[in-house]
Amino acid sequence: MQRNRLAEGGRIDRSRPLTFLFNGRSYKGFAGDTLASALLANEVRVVGRSFKYHRARGIVAAGMEEPNALVQLGPKVGGGGFEEANARATQVELFDGLDADSVNCWPSPDLDFGAVAGFFSRLLPAGFYYKTFMWPPKLWMTYEHFIRRAAGLGKASKAPDADAYDKRWAHCDVLVAGGGPAGLAAALAAGRGGARVILADEQAEFGGALLDGHDEIDGRPALDWVVDALAELRAMPDVRLIPRGTVASYYDHNFLAVYERLTDHLGPQADAGPGNPRGRLWKIRARQVVLATGSHERPLVFADNDRPGVMLAGAVRAYLNRYGARPGQTGVVFTNNDSAYSTALDMAAAGIAVPTIVDLRPDPDGDAVREARELGIEILANHAVIAVSGAKGLRSIEVAPIDASAKGLAGEVRRIACDHLAVSGGWNPAVHLFSQSRGKLDFNADLNCFVPGESFQPERSAGACNGAFGLAACLAQGHAAGAAAAEAAGHAGKTGEAPRAADRAVGPIRHMPIVPGKHPVGRGKSKHFVDVQNDVTAADIALAVREGYRSVEHAKRYTTLGMGPDQGKMGGMAGFAVLADSLGKAMPEVGTTTFRPPYTPVPFGAVAGRDVGALADPARTTPMHSWHVSAGAVFDSAGQWLLPDHHPKEGEDRAAAVRRECLAVRQGVGIRDGSTLGKVDIRGPDSARMLDWIYTNAWASLGIGRCRYGVMLGEDGMVMDDGVTARLGEDHYLMHTTTGNASGAFWWLEEWLQNEWLDYKVWVTSVTEQWAVVNIAGPRARDLLAELCRDIDLSNDAFPHMSVRTGRVSEIPARVFRVSFTGELSYEINVAAGFGLALWNAVMLAGQRYGITPFGAEAVHVLRAEKGYLAAGQEIDGTVTPQDLGLDWAISKKKADFLGKRSLTRSAMVLDDRKQLVGLLTKDPAVVLPEGAQIVGELRATPPMPMIGHVTSSYHSPSLGRSIALALIQGGRARIGETVSLPLRDRTVEAEVTKPIFYDPEGGRHHA
Repeated sequence: MQRNRLAEGGRIDRSRPLTFLFNGRSYKGFAGDTLASALLANEVRVVGRSFKYHRARGIVAAGMEEPNALVQLGPKVGGGGFEEANARATQVELFDGLDADSVNCWPSPDLDFGAVAGFFSRLLPAGFYYKTFMWPPKLWMTYEHFIRRAAGLGKASKAPDADAYDKRWAHCDVLVAGGGPAGLAAALAAGRGGARVILADEQAEFGGALLDGHDEIDGRPALDWVVDALAELRAMPDVRLIPRGTVASYYDHNFLAVYERLTDHLGPQADAGPGNPRGRLWKIRARQVVLATGSHERPLVFADNDRPGVMLAGAVRAYLNRYGARPGQTGVVFTNNDSAYSTALDMAAAGIAVPTIVDLRPDPDGDAVREARELGIEILANHAVIAVSGAKGLRSIEVAPIDASAKGLAGEVRRIACDHLAVSGGWNPAVHLFSQSRGKLDFNADLNCFVPGESFQPERSAGACNGAFGLAACLAQGHAAGAAAAEAAGHAGKTGEAPRAADRAVGPIRHMPIVPGKHPVGRGKSKHFVDVQNDVTAADIALAVREGYRSVEHAKRYTTLGMGPDQGKMGGMAGFAVLADSLGKAMPEVGTTTFRPPYTPVPFGAVAGRDVGALADPARTTPMHSWHVSAGAVFDSAGQWLLPDHHPKEGEDRAAAVRRECLAVRQGVGIRDGSTLGKVDIRGPDSARMLDWIYTNAWASLGIGRCRYGVMLGEDGMVMDDGVTARLGEDHYLMHTTTGNASGAFWWLEEWLQNEWLDYKVWVTSVTEQWAVVNIAGPRARDLLAELCRDIDLSNDAFPHMSVRTGRVSEIPARVFRVSFTGELSYEINVAAGFGLALWNAVMLAGQRYGITPFGAEAVHVLRAEKGYLAAGQEIDGTVTPQDLGLDWAISKKKADFLGKRSLTRSAMVLDDRKQLVGLLTKDPAVVLPEGAQIVGELRATPPMPMIGHVTSSYHSPSLGRSIALALIQGGRARIGETVSLPLRDRTVEAEVTKPIFYDPEGGRHHA
C-alpha cells in the first residue's frame, strides 16, 4: 500500500501499476516513477548507510546530486547475470520487475553491524588511516583488507555485460545542454534563426524545473508551453532532440560528449544484444554552445543534518508535484532564502501539515513569505534548527533563536514534532561543463555562489547555471543566448520574442557556513555534515586546516570532500564555505576544486561501444592474407597484424619449416609478405630538417633515390626504433618503421610537429595500409625480378644496395627498394594495396623455375639474428643507447643536436659496465638458449648470483648448423672471448661471448 502517495496529481501514469523489489521486499509503484519516488510513496525511509560511520541514510535529493540512495541493480532478464553498481535511485526509472538492493550495509540498511564505527567516531577523523595504520608496515595489506570491507559502495559485476552500446558522430551549429526553460528558449530561438540545433537533457522529459512546479509562461500553464515548444522544435528539419541524454564532457574546439540512455527504463522488455543498444555515446562538434544546465540546491550545515527525513526543499517539491509522492505527514521548512517558501506552500496544498518555517534571516519578506503567513504557517525568523531526533527517521527537531554574532544561540529552545524537514541553503549554478571548457568563474556575493565569467570557447551560459534563478530571467537569457549563438554560427533569421513569465525570486540570502547548535562543532554527540556521502563533517575540515591543509585541493583529498560518486554536487560548495570560514578567508580566495569530465558517470560499455570481444583488439590483415590462409600458413600477431609465422608442408613441424625457409633464402630465393612494416610519408621543404632532429645521423646529404638506416631516440637517449628511410624527391621522404612501432613512431613525429616545431613546413601521413610489400630475397632474387621488371636497370652500378627505383613490376606501377633485413640480395616491391595479391601471384608464378619459397616471420628472425640485426622489443627494449648496440657509426659527429643527444652525454650513459650487445655461442652447439635467460659472470653453488646480462634473441641457425644467440651483457664488448654461464631451470649452460654478427660479417652477400 502506497500510504504516502497523493490521491491525484503528478506526471505518473496511474493506469500502469508496477511491481518492484527493494532489498528483497516487494513494493508497488507507477509508470513514470523513479525508484526514489516509489520508495518515498511506500514509506521507505532508510535506503542505505553512510560510507565511513554506517549511519542510516534516507533520500535527500531528486536528481543526479543524490548522495545517499545508491543501489545495486540486479540482473535483467536475459542479462547474463550482469549487475549495475551505485545507480542513483533518483535517476533509476521504475519498470516492472526492477530488483534493487542497498549498498554498503550488512545484513540490511535497518540493521547494519558496521554502525559500530559510529561509537568510535572520535578515533576515526579525517585522515585517520594515514596515521593509524602506518606501523608495522608489513601489516598494511591486512589493514587494507578490513578497511575496504568496512567502507565502500557497490560491487562491480563479475559477469560480462550482455548489452550493446553505440557511438555516433554529429555536427551542429548550436548545441544546447539542458532542456529546462532556458534551454528550450535557446533551442527555439536558434532553430527559428535557421541554425542546425541539438538539444540534450539528462531527464526523461524536457522541461527541467518546470516539471516540479505550477509556473505560468505567456499567461498559461508552463507545461502547456513546454508541449508547444517541443512540437515546434520537432517540426524543424534541422533540430535534433536527445532526451535521457547527459552532456557529460566538454573538450577543446567545442567538442562535447553526450551519453544517451536508450533502454534502461524498459527493463526486461529490452532484449539485450546488438540490435537493441542500451546506450549511445554521441561525439558532437558544435560551432556554438549554449549551456543551460540549471543549478543544484545547497544544504545547510547543522547538527545531525544527515538523518533520514532531512531533504532538500526543491526535492520535496519535485516529489510532490511531479511524482505525487509526499515524504511524510508533517513537515517543517528550514531555509535562508525565499525559494523554500514555494515548497512550504506546495506541501500545505498536498495535505501535509506545515506547522513552522524556520528562517535564518532576521526579517524575511516577499510574496511567498506573505502567502505562507496567510495560510497560518508560523515563521520563526532569525531561528535555526539546532538538533534533530530520530536515527532511522525524523521524529522531531529543536529550534532556537540566533544571537547577534550568528555564532551562538539566544533564547528559548523549542521542540517541534515532524517526520521530514525541507532544507534550502540557496542554489549553486551547475558550472561543471563551463569549467570543463576552461571558462573562468566569478563569485556572486549576493547569491553566495560561483557563476560563469569569461568564456574560453564559443559558448554562452543562460538561466540558473548563469545565476538567473527567476523564471522570467531564465527565459530571457535563454532566448538571447540561442539567438546570439545562431547569429555567430552564420544564421540571422527571425528568432521571435522571448517567452514571458512572472518572476518569483530567490530573495536575499543569509550565508552561514555552519549553523550554530547546542555544542560547538566537533564537541558533543552531534555531527555537522558537509558531505553526507563520505561522512565528511565540518570538524574534519577544521582539523585539515589545523594540520596545514590550506589549499582547497589538498583539503579535498585529506578529508575526501566531494570525492564520492556525486563528486560534490550537493555538499561541495558547503564544504568550501566551511573551509573558507576555518581559514578566515572569503569564498573567492579559497575557490573551488577542479571540475573534471564526466559530469556524471558514463558506463565503460558506452566508451567501448561495439569494440568489445573480438573487436576489442581487431586483427589487421595484409592484401595477401587469403593466399597465406590457402597455403596453410601458421599465423602470429604483431602490432595487431596477423602475419605468417611459417608455411609448413605436410608432415613438417615448425622447426623443420623454418629450417627449410631459411636455407631457401640463403641458397636460392624466398618471398615474404612485408606489408606490415610501418610506412610514413613525409613531405615539405623542412622534411630533412625534421629528420635531422628525429634521427641520430644526417639527412640533408642523402641523394634522391637513395636510402639510409636511421636510429630514433627518445628524449632519454634510449633507442625507440630503427629503420630505413628513403628520399623519393627533393622534399619527399618515405620512413620505414618496425611493425609494432608504426603508430608510436608516427605520433612521435606528430607530437613534435604540433607542439614544438610549429614553423616547420612538413606534412606526415601514415601510409602503412596503402602499400602492399612483396619482399624477394636470396642469390637468385635479381634474376627473378628481371623477368618481371623491364624498365628498371637492376645492375649493381645502376641499382646499388640502399637505393629505390620506380617502374613497373608485372605491369603494375611499383616502387622497388633494394634493402635487406636478411643479409641476402633483397628487393622490397611496393605497390598500391589493391594490387598486392596480384603482384604476389605473379612473383610466385615466375619464381617457380627458381624454386621460390615463401618464408615467414620466424625465418626472418633467424636470418636477421645471423647478421646481428636488431629487433624491436628484443634488442631494442627501451633501456639501450646506440652505443650499447654498437651503433656509434650511426651517430653524426657533425650535427649540432638531435633528440636525445644531451642524454647521451650523461655520466651514466658512458660507463664501461653498461649492458652492450654481443653474441653467444654455446659450448654444446645443439643447445638453444631460452630468450630472457640470465647470464652470470661468477657461477656459485647456490643463489644468489650476480647477474650481468640476459639473452635477447636465440635460435638454431640452419646456415651455421648450430645455435646462436644475441645478448646484452655488462661491458660485453670487453668480454669477447670469455666464457659465461647461464643457470637454467634444469642445468647450467656455458657459452662463449662473441661479436654479434655470425654470418657474412663483410656484407658481401647483400652487396652482390
